[in-house]
Amino acid sequence: MREIHISEITRKVKQLFLKASYHIPSDVLAALESGKCKDKSPIGVAVLGQLCDNNYLAADESIPICQDTGVAILFIEYGQEVCTVGGTFHDAVNEGVRQAYSDGYLRKTVIYDPLFDRRNTRDNTPAIIHTKIVPGTQVKIDAIPRGFGGENMSQVKILVPADGLEGVKKFILRAVDEAGPNACPPVVVGVGIGGDLELACEYAKRATFRGCNSHNSNPEYANLEKELLAEINKLGIGAAGLGGTTTALAVNIEYYPTHIASIPVAVNICCHAARHASSII
Repeated sequence: MREIHISEITRKVKQLFLKASYHIPSDVLAALESGKCKDKSPIGVAVLGQLCDNNYLAADESIPICQDTGVAILFIEYGQEVCTVGGTFHDAVNEGVRQAYSDGYLRKTVIYDPLFDRRNTRDNTPAIIHTKIVPGTQVKIDAIPRGFGGENMSQVKILVPADGLEGVKKFILRAVDEAGPNACPPVVVGVGIGGDLELACEYAKRATFRGCNSHNSNPEYANLEKELLAEINKLGIGAAGLGGTTTALAVNIEYYPTHIASIPVAVNICCHAARHASSII
């Protein structure tokens, strides 16, 4: 059994959210640069150039990439042979988020209650924490400061087997098309297929930070990712919704077994500030 003090968890979570807020992942930046070179629209090229410049400036000056520094979301793989000492694990994670958003002067966007008490919590807690118990003596943390431009445009639908592959494709394309400029394109489209309502949504969220140059290990899903990316970039929405051929940087699909009578499909749209950072303790 390996002991990890909660102070180490807090320190790491704080570090990851500060890093993610100031530094866009290299694969996302490379996809933006590639889009700038390939886009068919002069306005699209100009906007993509501005987005790239903004990302370089944010990294150089250690300032947020976007004013919406989002809700703190974490995907954690917790080794079953790890023992947290000095307090509770979730409290340690929330303390790391609190310190990152307070000490880093990041915008606080979390409210106490969606309907009846919309006061700001003032420190961006509580975080949204997904924990998976895995073998081993390590804790892997994926930190995502998720802005809600794209999140607000995300959709989920329970299809039936009769809808088939074509129904799934139509739903995904329609979700991106309806999002239009509101999702702050170019976007990363995460798709979760299978499981049930909540698992499809979780898989879609996970898919958004898988990497812009990665593909599903299943060749059929990998081909579907490529097909959907090409079709999305024909929609003409373009960077910032001003037209062009770079509406999406990637389409990432994850799937899971499901009930014989159902095809749950979730589309989680992440804006061009596809911020995330990972580390292992």
